[in-house]
Amino acid sequence: MKQTLLTAKELSARIKFSANYINAELRDSIFIEGKHYIRPFNGRKILYIWEEVEAYLYESAVRNATYIPMASGRVCYG
Repeated sequence: MKQTLLTAKELSARIKFSANYINAELRDSIFIEGKHYIRPFNGRKILYIWEEVEAYLYESAVRNATYIPMASGRVCYG
């Protein structure tokens, strides 16, 4: 199992979001524990799995390119 584990500070340098934003907003709402990040030895330290985060970023970029959100909350597939 070869995965790149990053702290929030290291991840922030790669995806250009602040470490505080990653920990406060993205963790637990966008990133899922066990898939995008882990807590080794059930501790307080959080390590993000770069390959999973990168895959999610590209997946959401492609998904967002296939439709146009409308003001009413609907989407237009165009």
